Amino acid sequence: MTGSNEDLVSDIAALAERLAQARASIARRIIGQDRVVDLALTTLLSGGHGLLVGVPGLAKTRLVETLGTVMGLSTNRVQFTPDLMPGDILGSEVLETAADGSRAFRFIEGPVFCQLLMADEINRASPRTQSALLQAMQEHQVTIAGQERPLAAPFHVLATQNPIEQEGTYPLPEAQLDRFLLQIDVDYPDRETEREILLATTGATEAEASPVFSAEELIRAQQIVRRMPVGDSVVDLILDLVRSGRPENDEATPDVREHVSWGPGPRAAQALMLAARAWALLHGRLAPSADDVATLARPVLAHRMALGFAARAQGVRLEDVIDGMVARTLRLGEAA
Repeated sequence: MTGSNEDLVSDIAALAERLAQARASIARRIIGQDRVVDLALTTLLSGGHGLLVGVPGLAKTRLVETLGTVMGLSTNRVQFTPDLMPGDILGSEVLETAADGSRAFRFIEGPVFCQLLMADEINRASPRTQSALLQAMQEHQVTIAGQERPLAAPFHVLATQNPIEQEGTYPLPEAQLDRFLLQIDVDYPDRETEREILLATTGATEAEASPVFSAEELIRAQQIVRRMPVGDSVVDLILDLVRSGRPENDEATPDVREHVSWGPGPRAAQALMLAARAWALLHGRLAPSADDVATLARPVLAHRMALGFAARAQGVRLEDVIDGMVARTLRLGEAA
């Protein structure tokens, strides 16, 4: 084994131990949502953005606040409403008059100038305001009054969203959905978990999370994720899976051809590769496996595919289509 490989193994082991501490700190405030927490951490370790989807009251906002504390990130929160304007997110220039009577424009930074932006109920705002985040999410900079302004590093957006069926919401544009690394579905807790939540959050005091990482340490962790090796079989599995979700492709499954109107692009394969590495690291492994890819298929693909009208009318579930894609791709991989 080369020295660089030995260093990588040591770095992964040390980082896995720190991540275990981070998960324990988060668990003091977020009860019974282990998968949701792991997917959120995977998003940050991958350097991406996450979309938390669930009805109100499932601790989505609380999770983002806790992540900011534990990962040592400066955090801002924007409550998206129908009357929110792009300038309310990005910032604006104001004309100021000095004591000597001279006038000059001064830029006032908006809440996007932070390291972890919580976009609360993002689908409550109009599409114009939603799209104000596009450049920031993709390029980590914004253009205001013709001037490019860089954002802090690292920069992550964790958006919460009510299900589209809720009243007063606007579906996110496909271009913006594709810029979220993962869609993290937040479900109702089971009875025992809800009992534990009830007892833990209605007393005189509540548990607090403590910082484990700093922003610089998170950046180094993201670099380690990108250095992790990925076997050829896993790379081929990712390609086969993503390409099988495109209805016009010869590699598409029969269900995809019949029910899917549009499928995932190359960014989905990139997201799956990064997320599989981060997921493996989070669970103390040196490289991602086929099981990691299968585990992350829904979070990576669910917001990058759409069912046709006939399929929705028939009650077809996109999750079932994705599960069928995964099962078929794994079978073909084992047979190869």
